[in-house]
Amino acid sequence: MNFNCVSNGLFSISSSFCVFFSNRIAQEQCCAAVLEDNSCTNGINMAKDQGTCDALLSGSTCETKTAKVCCECCLLGRAAEEQGLSCDFSLTVSYQCGLVSRACCVDKSPETDGNSTQGYHSFMIGAGNCAQRCVGNNTCACFAGYKLKPDGKNCEDINECLLGSHHCRPGERCINTMGSYRCQREVSCGTGYELTDSNSCKDIDECETNTHNCPKDFECQNTPGSFRCHPSAQCQAGYIQDALGSCIDINECLSVAGPCPSGQLCINTVGSYTCQRNSVSCGRGYHLNEEGTRCVDIDECAGSDNACAGHGCINLVGSYRCECRSGFTFNSITRVCEDINECRHFPGRLCAHKCDNVLGSYKCSCTTGFKLASDGRNCDDLNECESSPCSQECANVYGSYQCYCRRGYQLSDVDGITCEDIDECALPTGGHICSYRCHNTPGSFHCTCPAKGYTLAPNGRSCQDVDECVTGTHTCSETESCFNIQGGFRCLNFDCPPNYRRSSETRARVDRSDTIRCIKSCQPNDITCVLDPVHSVSHTVISLPTFREFNKPEEIVFLRSVTPSHYPHMDSPELIYDIQEGNIHNSFDIIKRVEHGMIVGVVRQVKPLVGPASTVLKLAMNYVMNGVVSHRNIINVHVFVSEFWF
Repeated sequence: MNFNCVSNGLFSISSSFCVFFSNRIAQEQCCAAVLEDNSCTNGINMAKDQGTCDALLSGSTCETKTAKVCCECCLLGRAAEEQGLSCDFSLTVSYQCGLVSRACCVDKSPETDGNSTQGYHSFMIGAGNCAQRCVGNNTCACFAGYKLKPDGKNCEDINECLLGSHHCRPGERCINTMGSYRCQREVSCGTGYELTDSNSCKDIDECETNTHNCPKDFECQNTPGSFRCHPSAQCQAGYIQDALGSCIDINECLSVAGPCPSGQLCINTVGSYTCQRNSVSCGRGYHLNEEGTRCVDIDECAGSDNACAGHGCINLVGSYRCECRSGFTFNSITRVCEDINECRHFPGRLCAHKCDNVLGSYKCSCTTGFKLASDGRNCDDLNECESSPCSQECANVYGSYQCYCRRGYQLSDVDGITCEDIDECALPTGGHICSYRCHNTPGSFHCTCPAKGYTLAPNGRSCQDVDECVTGTHTCSETESCFNIQGGFRCLNFDCPPNYRRSSETRARVDRSDTIRCIKSCQPNDITCVLDPVHSVSHTVISLPTFREFNKPEEIVFLRSVTPSHYPHMDSPELIYDIQEGNIHNSFDIIKRVEHGMIVGVVRQVKPLVGPASTVLKLAMNYVMNGVVSHRNIINVHVFVSEFWF
């Protein structure tokens, strides 16, 4: 009967050998040996992985008992290795238990290599070619936690901690073991301790390792986590050593239980003490009598040291009291008379303004602008104007004063006292104070006009024209006519043209000026003169200022006619006004309108003109009938523009 070989981690049986045992008994014995070897291997692995055999306590089968024995024997070997014992210890155990314990002890020992774990397996395998497992066909395999070496027979441990294939949690340290690993919680030791291989803290003996800092003549004594330094030399009785090892005297008299008996006085000495009988000792305020037998009161007031410093002194039994002067108070602790700060004790009730403490009293003072009243407490207003602090006018106010200036002056911004002249001509409105020129004077100003043709008006600011023609200050000859203009005069001679004669008839009248009119006077049979439509030629003179603000047309000449407003009609001529000559820069125009039922021609200045300038506007007043001028009146307006606006 043939059967396949069962392979496990301890040994393998070849198929030829198994065939040799073809009967039933041989088969059962072979399988029982394999099962026992598997159970023992499970127990060894449990001891290595878990470090305990508690999981096998409740089992009663043969496999469980075998696993429990191998687990406990493996733990025995691991305990011997941890305690530093030899792995070849002599114990009265079974041969199999001894092999398992030695194998686990050697497997844990750091001095051994990977081949040292083969003790138990070599015993079980015998002379087989594989170090751990045979899987058939002369092929070797390794247990869990091992890997096959390049020779294909031997096995070496896998370092799970180095490869990172462990499952330790944060805060735990991975420790590699043969065939496995274990997780151990990290331990942090404090100063004076070191971490051992067993993950425990061990005290460092600084005295033994000579890492202490005890000075010379001191002995080092180790303590848990530290050390102490003790002086080598010992002090004699009555002395004690300080931290530097020096011997200092003990004051035995300061002990709680005095060394001297009752009624005696303890006196400390170097290294010891002495006891003396008590003598009479008087307290403060007393002294011994002449016999030295009892204490009597000291009269501090009779002494030459002047206990109360000039204040009244009253002697008391064992003490004294001072009768302080007004403004002082007695301090029972320092026993002197101290000044009373009346200003602090009675704030706002002693002085009207300011209170200043002085020794034994106080004095009042006033703020600026006031003076102390006769009662020494209140304050009266000080009339600063009596000392003439202002340069011109002064007005006293409560607690101060105010300076004022006369008209034409202003108070200085620098000191508020000095009055400075106001330059009226430099003010923003200075250009309108005077018509022509403004001249500043201390506290005032005066206006002037052009040197010729004007005079200062009674208001002292405006300039008014001088009519030289009326005052007779002109220079016109007898043959010339004097015409007054703004700021001067003109001497003009108007002669009538041929076929015209001067007349005072004013059918067409010019406002705002004097008019000289020449009317047509033809010679008999002078057809040319008769056919000439010009009926009259007039001359007038007007004077215009240079308008300072020219915003709209200025009406300067009015040509009035006797033609009613309802005229013209079918049989009546039409009245047309025209500027024929002298319209410089088109500065003038003429319009027609009706006033009081009559037609009026209005000459306007439509553009500004800056003088001095002059022109002669030749105006035509045409009477047109059926598109033909029936007759025409010529008005020559002599316009003189002054260089000033007044």
